[in-house]
Amino acid sequence: MWARFWLRLLGKAALWLVAAALVAYPVDFAIWKIRVARGGGMGSVDTYDMVAAEEKGNKEEFFPTGNSTTPCSISLYPQGGNTPCWYLTRHPDHVVRY
Repeated sequence: MWARFWLRLLGKAALWLVAAALVAYPVDFAIWKIRVARGGGMGSVDTYDMVAAEEKGNKEEFFPTGNSTTPCSISLYPQGGNTPCWYLTRHPDHVVRY
């Protein structure tokens, strides 16, 4: 009996979580478009760029290429083809693998 209760509760919670995510993206996009129209909505973050070359034995060698300024969107989700600024500030290392 308790198992059925918990399964129903988890099912409803998952349904509400999916519904919230489906509503959050269009709202985030609308807010971002309004910000861009007013001259904001975009930012930039300094990132550290590296190139990773694959070697024998499943090893990689990293070659630093320097710092660069990367454009980002001030939003919850990626907008306008740019990564959100909150994500870039937490992950400033950009690795290109060959």
